[in-house]
Amino acid sequence: MVSVLSKGLGRVARYSAVAGLLAMLSACLGTPDGVVPVQNFEAERYFGRWYEIARLDHSFERDLINVTAEYAWGEDGAVRVFNRGYDSKDREWSEIEGKARFVGPESEAHLKVSFFGPFYASYVVFDVERENYGHAFVSGFNRDYLWLLARTPTVSDAVRAEFLKSASTLGFDIDELIWVEHSPVDGQDRQ
Repeated sequence: MVSVLSKGLGRVARYSAVAGLLAMLSACLGTPDGVVPVQNFEAERYFGRWYEIARLDHSFERDLINVTAEYAWGEDGAVRVFNRGYDSKDREWSEIEGKARFVGPESEAHLKVSFFGPFYASYVVFDVERENYGHAFVSGFNRDYLWLLARTPTVSDAVRAEFLKSASTLGFDIDELIWVEHSPVDGQDRQ
């Protein structure tokens, strides 16, 4: 009887652990309170190259300058994501490719992105310049993730001020922002 009971408890513990892991992973697909994905989003207009203008710091981007992200449809119907940056300490380019899928309809700018197999996290475009899709404000699933992206390596003071105001109003720690350098490295132009 004890072994039957312990096997049963073992299963309950395993199922509880799996349920907990699934709950934790699904939490990575949410949005921070108050952050609303852009509606009437046009993926094809968003596709192409973006320059990272500002970000909150994370180990996966630490010391990177000249950071770009490129988006396009992949052969499998997912969005192909290609990120690249120059590691200013190691003096070498760092690249990673991933994929993203829309969480809801393609007209809503809330995607889940993965660079490591089955693990996804939110990518939420909460503001985009509508006329030319010239700049975008992006968050992750919580307020630890924030980016300002633009089609050019610099933005106007007005765009910068708009980003800071919006991010501050939404509760992001704008004092921790890193303003990304974009300059030629090792005799090469930006890529």
